Amino acid sequence: MQGSQYTVSDVMTSTVVALAGGATFKEIVRTMQRWGVSAMPVLDGDGHVTGVVSEADLLRKEEFRAGDADRSGRSGGPPGAVRARAVTARDLATVPAVTVHADATLAGAAGLMARHGVKRLPVVDDRGVLIGIVSRSDLLKVFLRSDEAIAQEVRHQVVAGRFPVPLDAVRVRVREGVVTLAGEVADTSVVPLALRLVRSVEGVVDVRSEITTSRHPGPAAGDGGPSRRTGPGTRGVGPGTRAPAPGKAAS
Repeated sequence: MQGSQYTVSDVMTSTVVALAGGATFKEIVRTMQRWGVSAMPVLDGDGHVTGVVSEADLLRKEEFRAGDADRSGRSGGPPGAVRARAVTARDLATVPAVTVHADATLAGAAGLMARHGVKRLPVVDDRGVLIGIVSRSDLLKVFLRSDEAIAQEVRHQVVAGRFPVPLDAVRVRVREGVVTLAGEVADTSVVPLALRLVRSVEGVVDVRSEITTSRHPGPAAGDGGPSRRTGPGTRGVGPGTRAPAPGKAAS
């Protein structure tokens, strides 16, 4: 990990239960039960990921068991019925496999899962060889970061780097992952950018701002400050001039 940018390599599981393409249906079920997993990548002879077999793929056989036996037995028919007749990992697998690289960001991995409706991604190297697996629960590990760790990162990598004021002018509080920024700054136009940067820190649940401007308006008219405008026939009294003595007209 570098800075706040966590990658898949930081949270993935390196020990992976995988299947050979020729693994039989019952072997797949037994392996899932033994290792407590709900999906496994399928590999070719060189360790490349060719597909993924999930519980949903296996349940097609049960789904079509009560259907039209004649139709499910023909070479054609619905794609689900054809897949339901498969008996090896190679034929049961969903292909192509949706994979991710170890240097991908967690946000990128989460986006892949959402777009393809999967719960885990095989992690591959540049040659497509399996090196790990990352699941939804793995991506949630960043929210186990302590409040203090988050606060330190926000102070030193966001606040100190973006605010044109001393570090101690902006206070950072973190409670249960919720970050609050408080203090005074000369220009509050930098606040939206800072909030976006804080929100991008791994483990941050939400961001709140209590930042105000440190600029104070000048004295309003009639508040006792010096006036530069006077009534008709009079002369203003400003610096370097002397007020007329009582009872004497100003010359």
